[in-house]
Amino acid sequence: MNDSQHHRDFRHLRDHIPFIPEGLPYVLTGIFVTFTFALLGWTVATLLLAAVTVLMVHFFRDPVRWCHAGPGDVVSPADGRIIVVEKTTEPRFTGQPCWKISIFMNVFDVHVNRVPVSGRIVDIYYQKGRFLAADKAKASMENEQNWIRIETASGSSVVVTQVAGLIARRIVCWPQVEDTVHRGERFGMIRFGSRLDLYIPSTGEVLVRKGQKVFAGETILCRIP
Repeated sequence: MNDSQHHRDFRHLRDHIPFIPEGLPYVLTGIFVTFTFALLGWTVATLLLAAVTVLMVHFFRDPVRWCHAGPGDVVSPADGRIIVVEKTTEPRFTGQPCWKISIFMNVFDVHVNRVPVSGRIVDIYYQKGRFLAADKAKASMENEQNWIRIETASGSSVVVTQVAGLIARRIVCWPQVEDTVHRGERFGMIRFGSRLDLYIPSTGEVLVRKGQKVFAGETILCRIP
């Protein structure tokens, strides 16, 4: 693979370690400031900064996940709790009837996002917007967000939307249009609390319920043709 191909393939950006690289600036800053306060003898400040640094390490963790999904299964793109399961129309790309499943991630959930289905990315749309609390209904359309449309080998269209939240201030998405993605692999993250919306064909069978806890790359949300 030449240098241009290596740059184009997003997978070199997410070679697995148990910690997501986007968190390094935060953790290293925390370590430096904590060490500085310790040298100055500021005990209370040192303990507080040490606690914050540990929380940063916890937030940016990236555990291994095992996918046991079968043909047609759609896995969760995020860790969190199901807050919406409803029939609607896909609002960005197709306007077709669909199931919408929304997952809310709090600051203690793993924030690495994973691909729900294998296929080819045919559209990506990034929208600037507000930073409303991500568990509110209007956050799906008004908040800053990144829409990704994946076309499966069978021709089904699945859309996953990364939605920023009240605290979240950056959406990370590694792949680009025309990239081939595989179910369960990492594709990005959202920093500090947020939600993901998943739109699947209305002919799909939903296997989860509102309020259920799900895990990225492992929990099977639904089955599609």
